[in-house]
Amino acid sequence: MQLALFLIFGLIAVAAALNLLLQRHPINSALSLVVVMMSLAVLYWSLGAEFLAAAQVIVYSGAIMVLFVFVIMLLNAGEEERTTGSRVAYIAGFPGAAAIFCLLTFVFLTERNAFGTTQLGGYLDNAVNNISEISTVLFTRLLLPFEVTSILVLVAILGAVVLARKEQ
Repeated sequence: MQLALFLIFGLIAVAAALNLLLQRHPINSALSLVVVMMSLAVLYWSLGAEFLAAAQVIVYSGAIMVLFVFVIMLLNAGEEERTTGSRVAYIAGFPGAAAIFCLLTFVFLTERNAFGTTQLGGYLDNAVNNISEISTVLFTRLLLPFEVTSILVLVAILGAVVLARKEQ
């Protein structure tokens, strides 16, 4: 089960990373990076790191990618030409999504009996809840670096706004 998830989402991550490099428009590249981040979140979840998977979705796929798109759109000085979309997305998008859906459905239906006894990740017998351990460390010993990082992100946004401002 884990091998199938790894192969499927690893290939999705590699394909999206290649698409990120081959795109001409920065917004399409940013959207490909979102696919890479979501695939990594599934890989983290399959390894038993639920908190890291949730943080990957919320922080990187959500907040950081919104920041990237905001800065890309803010710094784009000229008028962007209209396109009909990526040819790769039209050629491989729908068939690829259908193939992935069929493959995941096949894997989940054939391994249905194993779901009752198999736990994804957490192979230790006396494993502790990783969410409570990480949150305890994050909000006690690492509170100051956590808050300093949020202030740095805010300063970076303000710097992008100042750099993109047109002189009057």
